[in-house]
This record gives sequence, C-alpha cells and structure tokens, in this order.
Amino acid sequence: MDFLPVFLNIKDQPCLVVGGGDVASRKVRFLRQAGGKVHVVAPVLSDSLQDLLSKGEITHRASVYDAADLAGVMLVIAATDDAGINQQVAEDSRQRNIPVNVVDAPALCSFVVPSIIDRSPVLIAISSGGSSPVLARLLKSRLEALIPASYGRLAILVKGFRETVKQRFSSTRQRRFFWEKILQGPVAEMMFSGQDAAARQALQAAIDSGEEAHNVGEVYLVGAGPGDPDLLTFRALRLLQQADVVVYDRLVSAPILELARKDAERIYVGKRKSDHTLVQDEINQLLVTLAKQGKRVVRLKGGDPFIFGRGGEEIDTLMQEGILFQVVPGITAAAGCAAYAGIPLTHRDYAQSVVFVTGHLQNNSIDLDWSALVQKQQTIVIYMGLTGLDKICAELINHGMDADTPIALIQRGTTPEQKVYLGSLLTMPSIIHDSEIMPPTLIIIGDVVKLHEKLAWYEP
Repeated sequence: MDFLPVFLNIKDQPCLVVGGGDVASRKVRFLRQAGGKVHVVAPVLSDSLQDLLSKGEITHRASVYDAADLAGVMLVIAATDDAGINQQVAEDSRQRNIPVNVVDAPALCSFVVPSIIDRSPVLIAISSGGSSPVLARLLKSRLEALIPASYGRLAILVKGFRETVKQRFSSTRQRRFFWEKILQGPVAEMMFSGQDAAARQALQAAIDSGEEAHNVGEVYLVGAGPGDPDLLTFRALRLLQQADVVVYDRLVSAPILELARKDAERIYVGKRKSDHTLVQDEINQLLVTLAKQGKRVVRLKGGDPFIFGRGGEEIDTLMQEGILFQVVPGITAAAGCAAYAGIPLTHRDYAQSVVFVTGHLQNNSIDLDWSALVQKQQTIVIYMGLTGLDKICAELINHGMDADTPIALIQRGTTPEQKVYLGSLLTMPSIIHDSEIMPPTLIIIGDVVKLHEKLAWYEP
C-alpha cells in the first residue's frame, strides 16, 4: 500500500492553493466542498477564482509564492504551471510537516487527491496513487452505478437510531445482524425511493418488535427499456441484482435478463396475440403470493411500466394486499427506438406534438380516435401495431391523412437486430407483407420520419 487512506476534517481550517489557473480552480472547489477556508497565492486569478474572490468565498494574495505563505495552514496544494515553484512548495511543506499535493507530480506529494463518490455523510475515495487518474475516474463511474444517491439519507437515518438499537440489542452480534437486515431490506428501499417517513416508521417498528430479521417481501415494477441493457437505469440494475425472483414478459431482452442475480428464480409471464402464459389477474396474484413468501420480486417489463405496460393494474392489487412496492421508470420504446433510428419525435420544422397509442387488436377491431390522430405537425407512435397495420393505414387515409405521409416500422429497436422499414401510409402494408418482421416492433407516422436518412447514426 503506497498511501494510507485517511479522511481529513478541514472544516473551517486554513488551506493554501498556489496557482490561479483552471487546475487551481478545480482544487479550490474541492477544498471548499469539504468546508476548508481557502487562501490562493497567484499573480493573476482565473475568471472562476475571481468570481469566488468577489463573493468573499476565498482570500487572495496577488504575488508569487513565498515560504511565509505556509504559516498556519493545515494543508497545501501546488497547482502552477512552473515545475520549479511546485517543487519549492513541496520541499517547504515537507520541512514543516504540512501535507502537500502537487498536481500531476506524484513523487512530490505527501498525499494524493482521490476520485470521490459523495453520498455525504458517506464518502468513497478511489485512488491510483497518482499513476492513472483516468483509471480512477473510470472505476468511480462504475461504482456510481451501484451506489444510490440516497445512501447519504440512509446513513443519517441509521445514525439517529444507533443508540436506540444499542439499548434494544445487548450483543454486538445481534446489532450487526439487525443492521445488515435493515440496510439490505425494505427500510433501505423505502429511503431509496423517497419514502423517508415510511422508512423511519418501519425501522422503529423493527426495533420495537425486537426482530433480528424481518421477513417482509416487496415488489419492484422495473422498466427494462426497449432492449439495449446499457439503457437501464442505475436503480433498475441494482434491484435486478438483489431480487430473489424475476417475473418478466416477452419484451425483455435476453441480455437484460442476464443481469439479474444468477441464483434468482425466473418466471416467464409473457403475452402474445391469443397466447397468454398467464392472464393479467393471475400475474397480479402471483406478485402478491411471492411477496407474502418474503421474497424480493422484480416485475420486469419492456419499456416503461406505466406506458402500455399495465403497471397501474399491478400496483393497484399490491396496494389492496398491503404489499410494499416501488416503481422504477424505464426508457419507453417510443423514446428509445426513435432515438436509435435517428427519428426525432418532435422537430421545429415537422412536428410540435407527439401522441402514443396502442394498435393492439381487441376482438379484431382497433378502437382509436382517428380524427384526433389526423392532425398537422403531429407525430403518431403506435405500440403493438404490426398485426393491425393494414387497418391503421387505411383508417388514417380514410379520415383525411395524406396517403404519402411517411411511416417507419422499427423492429427490435436499440438491439443488434434493429432494422428500420420505411414507406408511406399507402405502401407500408405491402412492404411489411413482403418482409420477415421480427417483433417487437414500433411504428412512427409523420413528417419526422423524413429525417431518418439524414440523422440515422446507429449501425447494428
């Protein structure tokens, strides 16, 4: 270990930064975030530092560095573009036993500045010892995806109950086991989803009951997005990797399903036309049953749970049964597929509004407000419209839409199998009949489709 990882309390302590450029400005911001009182020594200040000075947030001596500047300071950062000055700052600081960091010169440093994940009061520091700051930043970005922003609030909640838990549980082992269950269970998830009051009540109830393990299940309705696993939200990935059971539909891509915990049970409840593995009421009851068994259940849905995903029906049942749940939005197919196809859903020259509808056939009919759809400068996005595409095109033409209106059908959007079929209301039915279409598909109708050839960027 080349460095001893420590966290210094510099709140209201004098800190010196030598240098007045952009690099120095970043270091000043870093010190101020930790509450340090920053004094800058430099002949000239950058605009950002000058702004801080005018606000009284830093002090400044407009001159070159002098050893006298070290008097009374707690730590020093040298950030000039003069190697000689930087070395002198380092030597003078070491002689006075003052911690010093010289930017981009690890050999001169007595401490290094790490990449930081700030979930105050929780802090995670990552350092390469100055050998590769870029690598440290890459590691930070990966960890950011796994550590919810709400961990700080969770830490504050725990701090407020530590003494109470000490009094309730006599042994260290009991307390450790209790906190492990709390920090990996419903209380933590309530905090992560913004239900702070409910989390506080649940934590107090767990303490009052004296239970070391609280076997309460919960359900997470998670939007899996349109297919590309990189489009999952941080929260979706985290919940997937801690779920005991994953209940998924046919629109969830295999790469996304593979991100679930390896030992998690997987239950397929997909629906195709005239082929439902489970009807919706049975899916609702399945979620309730699994949660009552004390399991953490991810209900994984393609796109977004609340856009043609029947998520509202599922959480209605969960609420009636008193099951804990949270909803994690996903990138809906309209946004994801359109973006990967290079088709803006709105555009200043082509469309000022967009409408989402479902083309799902109900008793071999499509019940849509055709007149409302036939509007100028409006984009129509149709989910589940492949089977009824002939009727959709015919009805739009019959209700006054130009037969030459451009239309795009996107198959398996955002995935390596993505393919975009282009045509018009008049020609698209025959194009589809002569092609092998692989669902899922999304249909976009409107003048914005003209932009595909110019803006298409994704090459599967």
